[in-house]
Amino acid sequence: MDSSRLVLPLVALVAAGCAGAPRSAESRPSSEPPSLQASAEPVRLTLVATNDFHGWLMPHTTSLSEGLQVEEGGAAVFAGYMARLRADNPGGVLLLDAGDLFQGTLASNLTEGAAVIDVYNHLGYAAAALGNHEFDYGPVGPRAVPGPGEDPVGALTARIRQARFPLLTVNVRDAATGRHPAWLGNDGTLLVTLKGVKVGVVGLTTPSTPRISNPAHMVNLRFEDMVPTTLEAASRLRARGAEVVVGLAHAGGKCADLSNPRDTSSCDRSDGEIYGLVEALPPGTLDAVFAGHTHQAMGHYFGNVPVLSTSGLGRSFGVVELFVDPASHKVLPERTRLQAAIPVCARVDAKTGSCDPRKLKELGAAVQLVPSTFLGGPVVPDKEVEALVAPALARVEEEQRRPLGVTVTTNLGRNYETESALGDVLTDALREMEKADVSLLNSGGLRANLKAGALTYGDLYEVLPFDNTVAIVTVSGEELRRLVAVAYGSRSGVFQQSGLKVTLAKCAGPERLRDVTLANGKPLEPKRLYRVVMPDFLARGAAGLGTVLSQVPPERIDLGVGRELILRDAVATWWKSRGKPISAPATGRIRFVEEGAKCASKGPEAATSARP
Repeated sequence: MDSSRLVLPLVALVAAGCAGAPRSAESRPSSEPPSLQASAEPVRLTLVATNDFHGWLMPHTTSLSEGLQVEEGGAAVFAGYMARLRADNPGGVLLLDAGDLFQGTLASNLTEGAAVIDVYNHLGYAAAALGNHEFDYGPVGPRAVPGPGEDPVGALTARIRQARFPLLTVNVRDAATGRHPAWLGNDGTLLVTLKGVKVGVVGLTTPSTPRISNPAHMVNLRFEDMVPTTLEAASRLRARGAEVVVGLAHAGGKCADLSNPRDTSSCDRSDGEIYGLVEALPPGTLDAVFAGHTHQAMGHYFGNVPVLSTSGLGRSFGVVELFVDPASHKVLPERTRLQAAIPVCARVDAKTGSCDPRKLKELGAAVQLVPSTFLGGPVVPDKEVEALVAPALARVEEEQRRPLGVTVTTNLGRNYETESALGDVLTDALREMEKADVSLLNSGGLRANLKAGALTYGDLYEVLPFDNTVAIVTVSGEELRRLVAVAYGSRSGVFQQSGLKVTLAKCAGPERLRDVTLANGKPLEPKRLYRVVMPDFLARGAAGLGTVLSQVPPERIDLGVGRELILRDAVATWWKSRGKPISAPATGRIRFVEEGAKCASKGPEAATSARP
């Protein structure tokens, strides 16, 4: 990939504190000019951001024809891109992340995120937003949920202490005091000076976090509306001299067409948190926004505010160039330039300049991979990053190869919007393993397909990366019906289940459930008690189930915290004990009925909700 200027033609566009509260982080690079007025020309600032990294320190590798392999992403290669950006604008580059640094790979999870922080420290991140998955590890150590006296955010606090950059959120507060959590160490903002320009950063976390993450880790927190907290934080930064204010939000949206940044007609308006926020703020509140959470590439202007995000997993990054007038100390919006989703490639096809495996597979044997270039120079992977990552990857390789003693007879796919072979296999396993009447899994918790062949721990881990426990909820038939209605009426995809036959309306909505019976067609008995097995994530009330489960007596909810094995390991052990290959059962436990109405478009939450 080569670019003599940062902005490519198809995606670039020249655009016409409380007393006692923690202070914002503040820093000043030593190489900066003494003042903004020292330059007569507008000052160019290069803002670079990633989002939803999810522990992908290593590249994504895909095999093409004739044994050729192409790689996307990788922290060492991204460091090479950052070196080119910093050489292009010395002292004027600010590197940020819009949250969800951890969770999703063994490299991250085996160290509770420490390997990621080591690399981010080396890369020189200035700040990161606090994402919902930053809460996943709970207390320090192997326990998925806090025991007596354990800190529910202990692992996160350890990572904050390790980081040489702040994690920011202005809308997460201590539930008891209403103040910023003490463990955060700041007020959710950052003030940094680049080339004489004071730049403020406001961190934000999606208010849906308690619903889509483990509630046990957030019992002492409350998540506030982003609009008033953003406005207050931006005003505070302006009062302290910030000439530029950037939003760094773990909240997102979805815009299908990136070809024209001024055309937002492809942006899904049904549930776009980030542009809902930007459009609700008075003009001039934020000068740029980096978003995340939905794993969707965006690069659009809402008003004069550029909003960028990438699809995540370390495959790409986004850049906004702002120009600040030295006399007025204001951003010149007509000079703003943006580029969304710049791919991170060690090598690219010589003709197309791409490392996208989907494109390269279409070329077949014509693919010729050459080292990538960027901003007029070669992209050189950082050897120090490779050395930092190596110990974690060695542990990963050992775990990934560990055989589980069972064979999968055919590829098992997942599907967020309907019944899936993978969902059927897993829910059947849970129900039979626990001798339960029903089992439930949220589709968003299944993170990969399961390939045919000898099953390894790495294969299963990619499918179930979350350290959930096996929970048993005992409910009456009446309560079970309400639980199922809430599950399928939520925006958490179509739940996978075993033990029932479910009829749903084609269109999503609170009244989606049309009928539910036992698998044999018999009706639920209102007064009879049924044992339902599910991840503790759901049993604690996530994905909207709390509205029903909060009414169930606590003695009928066993969260499985005393079990020796977490859900993933328990399923693996049970499969091995059966001594049979894993094969897909017949489908048909979920059916849909047409009702004549055209369904409303799904919001971005539909792509990744319930564990995005």
